[in-house]
Amino acid sequence: MSTKEAYKQKIEAEVSLVEAQLAELKAQANNSAADARVAYAEQVGKLEDGVTATKAKLKELGEANDDAWEHLKDSMDSAWRAVSTTASNIAAKFKTA
Repeated sequence: MSTKEAYKQKIEAEVSLVEAQLAELKAQANNSAADARVAYAEQVGKLEDGVTATKAKLKELGEANDDAWEHLKDSMDSAWRAVSTTASNIAAKFKTA
């Protein structure tokens, strides 16, 4: 397996974990009081946007030739860090609410 393919699979696995976390957060939001539900929906929307953007970058990475993928990897790492941080922050907010 190439380094590119291994990296892609790693990010795909991490995206799957965040998607599972997102489903759990949505369920918690739906069980919240109406005013909290609105705030949670906003946060969950940001996370969904990040996951969607990450999937688009993964697709681009998968289609890139071997020379270009290293450059895309840096962009992917940056985008994924943002999504991962957002997921952690939202999960922490849900736990304290």
